[in-house]
Formats: sequence, C-alpha cells, structure tokens
Amino acid sequence: MPLHTLLFLQILQNVILFSIFIFVGLYLAKRVGLGMPILESWLEGKEAKTYLKSILGISIGLGVLVGVLLIGIDFLFSVFTKPITVVQIILPPPPIWQGFLACFYGGICEEVAMRLFFMTWLVWIFCKIKKTREGKPTNLDVWLAIIISAILSGLGHLPITSVLIPITPLIVVRAIILNAPAGIIFGWLYWKKGLESAMISHFSADIILHVVFPLFI
Repeated sequence: MPLHTLLFLQILQNVILFSIFIFVGLYLAKRVGLGMPILESWLEGKEAKTYLKSILGISIGLGVLVGVLLIGIDFLFSVFTKPITVVQIILPPPPIWQGFLACFYGGICEEVAMRLFFMTWLVWIFCKIKKTREGKPTNLDVWLAIIISAILSGLGHLPITSVLIPITPLIVVRAIILNAPAGIIFGWLYWKKGLESAMISHFSADIILHVVFPLFI
C-alpha cells in the first residue's frame, strides 16, 4: 500500500475513533457531573480565563510531581532489579523537539481516551448500580473508575513496548506501577477540576519526562 494512502487511512481512523470518544465522553459526562468547564464556558459565551488561571498552579504542579515521581520509580526499578530493557542501548534518545511533540499526544489524546471516554463511561456504569439520593455517582464510584482507568492506561503502553522488548510479568508490573500513579492523579484532577486540568497536568509531566530529563542524560 502506498505510504500516502496508509497515512490517510490512519489519520481517518484516528479522527473517527476520537470523534466517538469525545461525543460519548461529553454526552455521559453531563450525566455524572464531569466535563470540560473551560470549553463549556467558552461555548456558552462565558468568561473562562479566571477559571483557567485558578487551575494552572495545581495542574502544572501535580504534573511536575508526576514527572519526577515516575523518574524516581523507574530509577528504583533499575537499582533493585536486573536491567529489564535494552531500548536505551538499541535506540538513541530522540531529539528534544520530538519529545516535545510527544507531550501533546499524551496531554490531549491519552486524556481524551482514558479520562473523558473510559473513566466517564465507568463512572456512568457504576452510577447505574449505586448512586446518591441526588442521582449523582458516589465517591466510591468515581474512585473505582479512576483506579481502573489508571491501571488500564499502564497496560495500554504494553503493545508498543512489545515491539522493542519481550513482555514478561516484570514488564507488566513495571508498566502498571509507572503509569498508575499518574493516571490516579490525572483522574482526580478530571473529577475535581475538569478535563482541561488533567490535560495540562499530563502535558507538564511529559515535559519533565521527554524534554527536561533527557537534557541531563
């Protein structure tokens, strides 16, 4: 298949897939008290700059914390276990500009898929099973959705990992431990501050991981 045809089909597939994620996510989010307050305010013609300023500090701060935490966890894995990856030996580190562009994928695409769509869908399902007297999801509903989506987010990184190294139980555990804390923090931000806050935080974490940290390697 010609490269331009393959590229077109891949873009079309992603557009369709993420359109479904966004439509279903926003549709269900309104029913369980989640959403995108900044986007919603903008669409309704309301002022959103004040709210954006109010979430920047905690979003960026927690994102930086996540980045540093993941670097620390990865270091502990390398210290207390034998080397489980040869990616750094086989592949040279990517240019900084590529790492910067990758931050947008994590901050936007992963948050749309894992938080707006999947976490919202789980909250909606759990709310059908048990809800408050006001018809809203319970805190347990939301926390279960946060934790499950965080774990699955870690497992979602395994397919690309399998291209580079064999998947072993230790690799699976490492993927979950590395990604679950981030997913829990981003999920909490989505719950309490809105999806935009989770996106900003995820982007900030990826800046630490893919732009700042490589400068010191």
